[in-house]
Amino acid sequence: MDNNNILEIRGLKSYFFTEKGTAPAVDGVDIDIPKGQIVGLVGESGCGKSMTVRSVMGLLKYPGRVVEGSILFDGEEIAGLPENKLRDICGRDISMIFQEPMTSLNPVVKVGKQVRETLLVHNRGISKTEAKAQVIEMFRKVGIPEPEKRYDSYPHQLSGGLRQRVMIAMAMICKPKLLIADEPTTALDVTIEAQILRLMKELRDETGMSVLLITHNLGVVAELCDYVYVMYAGKIVEQAETFELFDHTAHPYTKGLLSSIPRIGQTEERLHTIPGVVPNLLHLPKGCAFCNRCELADKGCKGSSPELIEISPGHMIRCFKNAAGEAVASDASSAGVKAPGTGASDKAASGEAKKSESEAAEAKAEAFDKAGHAGEEGAL
Repeated sequence: MDNNNILEIRGLKSYFFTEKGTAPAVDGVDIDIPKGQIVGLVGESGCGKSMTVRSVMGLLKYPGRVVEGSILFDGEEIAGLPENKLRDICGRDISMIFQEPMTSLNPVVKVGKQVRETLLVHNRGISKTEAKAQVIEMFRKVGIPEPEKRYDSYPHQLSGGLRQRVMIAMAMICKPKLLIADEPTTALDVTIEAQILRLMKELRDETGMSVLLITHNLGVVAELCDYVYVMYAGKIVEQAETFELFDHTAHPYTKGLLSSIPRIGQTEERLHTIPGVVPNLLHLPKGCAFCNRCELADKGCKGSSPELIEISPGHMIRCFKNAAGEAVASDASSAGVKAPGTGASDKAASGEAKKSESEAAEAKAEAFDKAGHAGEEGAL
């Protein structure tokens, strides 16, 4: 593991096993989160963003399971850890802000007590009085007015912005090394959204924590993130530093997302949209998962699935073409990457690989589960 990274995800696969088939919600994802940086994970709803972080946090529920992959947090393998050991890490060293605070907070418990409980669970030596004082101070730090009064408020007595600040306080109270923010500004007006984003950046600068920001809002990404991963149909399709991604967009899907953003002075009457919808994971198209929506797709794209290749230092895409319609050139160092196969042997190999992967998925999941509960190591 790179000592500069707080989290390294390698080859993560999380599948949902249903009566209708196997849905690869997360399919071979690699993500690095450097210490002290804010990393964005973007894509449309249904692309697998939330499932990726739920896999990290151990929050996947039946019929979903982590099939395979490595998740290194601060040098420790946490994939497959027993629930009690993972709980010691999550909440203390890794915290998460969920999408909708009204459904994440207990409606019959005062918000101050809910945040205090998080502190007491992960700091057994602290008294309730000391914990209350720390919660009130954290409320003040995240910008909640009259924190002593708000401590005894119920969730329904607070505005959406205040509830989100309570969720941030809950996530920050144990001073985590990694904060995962899953759509932290969903359903907030633009004024409150700006305040929340500024607050997260200030807390990052103050504590040195890392942040994984999940969003479909590329404006938020441009404002906050150092590095960006673009996800589609369970796979990373483009990744680069933020300025590089915006200035030299390479994947047609990323270009479509950027083109959909309204701009001041825009003269077109209709906004640009990406045709179609995210494909059903039970019935993914052959070849590239984006080929049915891509304006640049040809027969090669529909017959073979592209690999993730580096087109410039730190900039990688999963595409046979770039956003301008030109064939992607990769360095010789990109081992194993080749153009779409058109021969009978290539097609047969591709079909056989897909069939083998589908048949082996559930067996892999069972082996992964056994490894996670085989002993205290929790090794894969």
